[in-house]
Amino acid sequence: MNTTHEIAWDDTVLPFQLDQSNIRGRVARLDGTLDKILSQHSYPHSVETLIAEAALLTALIGQAVKLRWKLSLQVRGNGPIRIIATDYYAPEEEGAPAEIRAWASFDPERLQGNASPFEQIGQGYLAVLIDQGEGTVPYSGITPIAGKSLSDCVETYFAQSEQLPTRFQVSFGRSRLAGSSEKWRAGGVMLQHMPRSLIPAEGEGGSGEGGLLTHADILGGAESENWARVNLLLDTVEELELIGPTVHPTDLLVRLFHEEAPRVFDAQPVRFGCTCSADKVRRSLSIYSAKDIKTMTTDQGIVTADCQFCGAHYEFDPSTLGFEAKLKPEQAGNA
Repeated sequence: MNTTHEIAWDDTVLPFQLDQSNIRGRVARLDGTLDKILSQHSYPHSVETLIAEAALLTALIGQAVKLRWKLSLQVRGNGPIRIIATDYYAPEEEGAPAEIRAWASFDPERLQGNASPFEQIGQGYLAVLIDQGEGTVPYSGITPIAGKSLSDCVETYFAQSEQLPTRFQVSFGRSRLAGSSEKWRAGGVMLQHMPRSLIPAEGEGGSGEGGLLTHADILGGAESENWARVNLLLDTVEELELIGPTVHPTDLLVRLFHEEAPRVFDAQPVRFGCTCSADKVRRSLSIYSAKDIKTMTTDQGIVTADCQFCGAHYEFDPSTLGFEAKLKPEQAGNA
């Protein structure tokens, strides 16, 4: 049986603000949503771990952006785990849930059992992409893989690209509640200093790894002291407070930040969701020529495609696909 706290908190992102320190944040839980994301594939545990962290980070930052359509997080490296990709779709209407999906690409033969999941990304970059929909120009920000976790990478992205000191405290893994089967659970807290005008002079570089910016390069005086104090308070959070079913997020915020005057806003529900469809796959295949489509056709005379996010399987008649198949007969003869 689910407790009241589980029903109220599972698969939600709760925005809050610390009025005493000019800091905003989010408390997130992904439970059924994360389990649904990972159940679409049979990933090795090291890959599942990175997807869990990436999905949780995406939910936290997706809710923090004034998003009209989609935010994506992409991690690409030269190690055994080549790609981690997540999408967060804003609610279509007030009160509706946001939707999130994720997938990974990896080389099973190169995975190393004695290395941490993050180390197996290798050298590469993390990208945050924001697409506000039709009629807008997508935004992308890129930062090199740095630190010891995906959380470190996203903190570096916000410091480097947005000049916003940001901190994450996250926990995730498989757990079993009494009377239920083992499932993935994840929880985290995001802190972010409110925007300010002080930015390091161009060309000076930062104090972080490889000259990247950190909060120390952006904040000064009382703001730096406030940021350090609130981060020390966040360091006291316990794993069970993040992923356990008995602590409500408002209780957690009061426990951690009661002297910082925490103020909460409406929680945002989150669920697994995939936007793939037969029509979208058909449109993506329309860029290929009839010759290309022929090479994709199976011995059974069909073209197949699988969604990387949800695993949906699609089959098409090759005569209905490809750029040349869309041309009139006389056009095709001149193509």
